[in-house]
Amino acid sequence: MMMKPLAGMRVVDFTSMIAGPYCTRLLADCGAEVLKIEEPHGDHIRTRPPLRQGHSTYFGHLNAGKKSVALDLKSAVGREAAQDLVAASDVVVENFRPGVMKRLGLDYAALAAAKPNLVYCSISGFGQTGPRAEQPAYAPVIHAASGFDHTQFTYQDGQDKPAKTGIFVADVLAAVYAFGAIQTALIARLRHGNGQFIDVALMDSMINLLVFECQEAQFPSKERRPLYVPMRARDGFVIVAPVNQRNFEQLADAVGHPEWKADPRFATVAARTTHWDALMAAIETWTSPRPARQCEDLLMAAGVPCSRYLSVAEAMADPQLAARGSLATVNDGAGAFLVPNPPFQFADGSVGVGSDVPALGADTEATLKKIAKKVRGRKK
Repeated sequence: MMMKPLAGMRVVDFTSMIAGPYCTRLLADCGAEVLKIEEPHGDHIRTRPPLRQGHSTYFGHLNAGKKSVALDLKSAVGREAAQDLVAASDVVVENFRPGVMKRLGLDYAALAAAKPNLVYCSISGFGQTGPRAEQPAYAPVIHAASGFDHTQFTYQDGQDKPAKTGIFVADVLAAVYAFGAIQTALIARLRHGNGQFIDVALMDSMINLLVFECQEAQFPSKERRPLYVPMRARDGFVIVAPVNQRNFEQLADAVGHPEWKADPRFATVAARTTHWDALMAAIETWTSPRPARQCEDLLMAAGVPCSRYLSVAEAMADPQLAARGSLATVNDGAGAFLVPNPPFQFADGSVGVGSDVPALGADTEATLKKIAKKVRGRKK
């Protein structure tokens, strides 16, 4: 019988919004029993569109495969129940502002005193320490504070201000880093027996994303970094990425300009870097009269990395995703919808998103009966 890699692990999930829930959903995808602790009125994302019959697929995307336990953490009864759940669990994940969990008596120090091998992960905007630790921060704020938005702005031509933020990169990135750190801590516990406190910051996550930019900030280049640009096609746009010398030579042959290989502006990597805008313009003279799909097909067949610019709906319909099982069907109270499976696949097929989205508080009674009362019995 197929065994999921984290089967037998229990996670108490005190998270809401995006970063924390996405991290714990990945844990659930890998087989952990994730107890999502929600306030009696539920996670805010439950009310966010897309909504069908009052059910949010946005929420479902982030929380499929979990159990929902509704607790009032402002009450002594709710806090005691939460402590009991942690005592019977392996991992805690929370993404409140620093200091909130301590005021509730649910911080790492308090919980690890009773359970020394606890793995406890806190996700926040600026981290648990430092002069900005207690400042409120969501992904768009971190995009601006980290230099990410400014970098994107400097890479554009003809814009007079940074672009709007609509994709919350910092949330997903921090979630993935937290997911990996939790696995590392669980391995350490297996090897050495100790628990761990993990501090994941959205700010640190974004700084880690800016690999070239962190180095260029210290050692500025005299020449602008070559950028891959959208190129007009007859019915849309394509991106062409001749990354190395072989790609460039394949490109020159594919577009019917073998003379580019001997052109002193393009013949070497250094020359192309200097004359990058001229190269991009030359390629666009070939792409612009052709359909985007034809450009992609011809260049990909020649070994040149190229893609049309697709909408998310078009990308989700790509046969490649279907062939890999990259999307899974999950269900909530309004019916079925698709969400992405984790971006990693195990050969035995044991990792994948759970099929059901929990209704608010649906598992409270059964979970407390199963776990909390057992813990209290041991205390007596």
